[in-house]
Amino acid sequence: MKDIINAWKTVDRDKVAIVLSVIPGLGHLYKHHYLAGFGILTLGNVLMVFIAVLASLGSFGISLIAVPVAWFAGISYSAYMASDEHGHHPWLHVWEYHWAEFFHRSKKD
Repeated sequence: MKDIINAWKTVDRDKVAIVLSVIPGLGHLYKHHYLAGFGILTLGNVLMVFIAVLASLGSFGISLIAVPVAWFAGISYSAYMASDEHGHHPWLHVWEYHWAEFFHRSKKD
């Protein structure tokens, strides 16, 4: 089990975000961009389908392929380029965070 945990710590999180972006929004959630991830999962995907269907009326159905391909490519690239916020949220990683340092820093500031 320890080998699996050590291997997971060395994985390239940018590439995992691209793979998870097969479902747009999951890559952003993986990199701890919660607002963007949930927005893409809900409103973004619904809006993409609406635009693809609406544009298909004027493009003889070509937009039913072109719009989703462009959407998936854009979201995957965005998830890859997003900063990795993993470990920046102490309330999500309470077992790893050094709370004494946090309170010590906050008194100095």
